[in-house]
Amino acid sequence: MSADLVIRNGLVVDGTGSPARRADVAIVDDRIVEVGDDISQGRREIDARGLMVTPGFVDPHTHYDGQATWDPWLAPSSQHGVTTVAMGNCGVGFAPVAPDRHDWLIAMMEGVEDIPGTALHEGLRWGWESFPEYLDALEAQARTIDVGTHVPHAALRGFVMGDRGADPSEHPDDDEINSMARLLAQGLDAGALGVSTSRTERHRTSTGENLGTLRAREPELMALASVLRSSNKGVFQFLSDSYQTTDDEFAAAEFALATEFARTSQRPMSYTVQQDFAAPERWRDLMALAETLQAEGLEVKAQVAPRPIGVLMGLEASTCVFSPTRAYAKIAGLPLAERVVALQTPDLRRQILDGHSALTSGDDAFAGYAFFGRFDDMYVLDDPPNYDLDRSMSLGAAARRMGLDPLEYAYDVQLQRDGRQLIYVPLFNFAQGNLDAVREMISSPVAMFGLSDAGAHCGQICDGSMTTSFMTLWARDRTGEQRLPIEWVIQQMTQRPAHHFGWRDRGLVVPGLLADLNVIDFEKLECASPRIVTDLPAGGRRFLQGATGYRFTIKRGSVTFEDGVVTGELPGRLLRGAQADPR
Repeated sequence: MSADLVIRNGLVVDGTGSPARRADVAIVDDRIVEVGDDISQGRREIDARGLMVTPGFVDPHTHYDGQATWDPWLAPSSQHGVTTVAMGNCGVGFAPVAPDRHDWLIAMMEGVEDIPGTALHEGLRWGWESFPEYLDALEAQARTIDVGTHVPHAALRGFVMGDRGADPSEHPDDDEINSMARLLAQGLDAGALGVSTSRTERHRTSTGENLGTLRAREPELMALASVLRSSNKGVFQFLSDSYQTTDDEFAAAEFALATEFARTSQRPMSYTVQQDFAAPERWRDLMALAETLQAEGLEVKAQVAPRPIGVLMGLEASTCVFSPTRAYAKIAGLPLAERVVALQTPDLRRQILDGHSALTSGDDAFAGYAFFGRFDDMYVLDDPPNYDLDRSMSLGAAARRMGLDPLEYAYDVQLQRDGRQLIYVPLFNFAQGNLDAVREMISSPVAMFGLSDAGAHCGQICDGSMTTSFMTLWARDRTGEQRLPIEWVIQQMTQRPAHHFGWRDRGLVVPGLLADLNVIDFEKLECASPRIVTDLPAGGRRFLQGATGYRFTIKRGSVTFEDGVVTGELPGRLLRGAQADPR
């Protein structure tokens, strides 16, 4: 039988970490049927000579929970070679939900993940109440990629406890704990990936309240862990303030709780690890914790990012360098073109610069605005973007080399490209002003690629492109000992996260597994510059970031993207829990 599709003469990087090799890949229906030489002619052929063939990428940390109910494309992930995503991370999501709690869940997602509430209000159809019904709604939407989702702890808590569930000082009684456990079991039986929670002060609703999960106690959490163990299903994902604390006692208490959850559940667990400016060495303790638990035989991984995690500032973004000033606030609501004209008038320029100086420096400065004056931590975002940064490249350093005042230079930068120039400000993974800590994190045997937050932080962050920059930054553009093998990098984005969720049917280019593949021109691979679009419901704004170099993306045997352009094929499905190896 001839193959439906043959990818011919590509350099196959198969996801196992093994050396790349020249081979053909044959596909019948949605499966890879042969990898080797002398494969007979297929009904369709792709000439991959000079190109790299990889498994489709797996992103374990996204927030498409609302978008996945209405959007078939799930960009930017699908534009960056991602063919499978996990949603429902950080304890936030949209099920289970009582009919009178819709606004509350939207406010939570809007505040925690910076997704426009207006878009969620218009886009979400709320044809569900229980978590299984939410899965059914996801299954009904055609899309380019596969999605799976956790049961979000904050939604679960609110469903069971009502208003008390939104209050971190309130704790469930025994009956409420039992109800949460029962609903988690119901979700796992229906196909939830696991359960997620948040324990960070930085996660707040759009009205400023902490999430109810912030200080969840041991009985509540261990009840959830016990469900994972008794069902022998699911994973646990969480974020704790332990990565950013300078309080050793608090960190030890959080580590003890994580340890008990891992031991009680006996299921795979992952948690966020990033380098915070205030506690630049604490990430090492979290990595060491994962190493200790792995030595016990527990499947514990540290989710890490392959580049700095930062915000985008600009006249089109949620904030710009001058947002705190009263003079800028007066024109902030004008259309971009009108703002650019206004900002070029000498009087307004002087008002804004003087106001900025008063707010960010000097005896009368407001501490909360110091961030807007940290020019040595700001970077003019190139096109294509350069994420391989060091402090000598900062906006402040560049200004001083030109003999300019950094404040004046920042003003002029934001007017470039007709007001669309962006400034990139690393918030995490950049405390030493270079990427040494990032390299150490991603190279750890306990690390797992993650933290893209794709689908979230619509007006500030665009990190759904991390798969592309992981390859270019670490496996192509760095030299000598700093460069990482492309075979290893691909494995971190394919087999490793897929197997964490028990998705044994993907993540490798081997016969019998799903034909989820990328055909990549590695030398031409680049992230495009982020740009603001208004394609969310109700005209909601978000950053999108495309890429060049992805010649073809193939999902379940169907070509979904050709040279970055959608083909219209929608083979993606809802993943209900683990997926067995079909071989």
